[in-house]
Amino acid sequence: MNYPIEKFDVYTLNVGYSCHNADWNWKNIQSPFARLYLVLNGKAMIVLPGGTYELTPGHLYLIPAYTRHSYICTSHFSHYYLHIYEKQTCEISILEEFNMPVEVEAEEYDMKLFEKLVHLNPFMKLPSSNPNSYDNHQTLVNNMQMNVKRPFFEKVESRGILFILLSRFLKNASPKVEVSDDRIRQALALIRHNLNKHLDIATIANEVCMSKDHFIRTFKKEVGTTPNTYIIRRKMEMAQLLLLTSDNPVKSIAAQLGFTDDSYFNRAFSKFSGKSPLQYRICRGQTDM
Repeated sequence: MNYPIEKFDVYTLNVGYSCHNADWNWKNIQSPFARLYLVLNGKAMIVLPGGTYELTPGHLYLIPAYTRHSYICTSHFSHYYLHIYEKQTCEISILEEFNMPVEVEAEEYDMKLFEKLVHLNPFMKLPSSNPNSYDNHQTLVNNMQMNVKRPFFEKVESRGILFILLSRFLKNASPKVEVSDDRIRQALALIRHNLNKHLDIATIANEVCMSKDHFIRTFKKEVGTTPNTYIIRRKMEMAQLLLLTSDNPVKSIAAQLGFTDDSYFNRAFSKFSGKSPLQYRICRGQTDM
């Protein structure tokens, strides 16, 4: 894969060292940021949609954004953690658009990289391992603001370390969607550029010079899902992010994503996340306005 590096806009939200004794047991976590771990010693497991992974000392693990997962820890366990936010752009989201390996063997100096990143960002240590203490609106906004206010040299050094650690996974990454049809590739770009609008399938098909029925069949063959399902998923992912990083009311967020029917937006969001938009926001520390 070959993409302009300037399109890869990632930030450190949290970083630190953590030691547990059978107290790292959290279920059904789903966040709009990725998690990267370097395991030091002990035993623990991560339960992902694709299976259960035993965390091995000397290995790195990556949990993509929006991935529902759980932790199991029944004894001593220590690790470095890194929470990564990728700025959303209209063109592409590297961490969301690619299948990354869950586990890779750490390089010999990766621990030093984590130590340096922790030293550069002492204020980004988690207050608690409980996701409810940090996976919420105010914490996310505060961390983003701290990133903006930091000295430029610290931003450069931190970003460089972040790139190196992520490169371990990018080395063996592959696109989630191997699109060979230029018309479908054009349609995907059109969708990404217009998540703030109502997207009509017939209009998209016309934009790429295809009949509606032929477009739907070809899209499903290339992408693995229908255009409507793909659009809803992308909109719901963006809705989760907006609920956590903005003060906008749920009704306003629905409008921002091109929904004219609030009830339909609420149903779609509940089906996607397992909670209504208001419940999703409240359980992460912010009530609706």
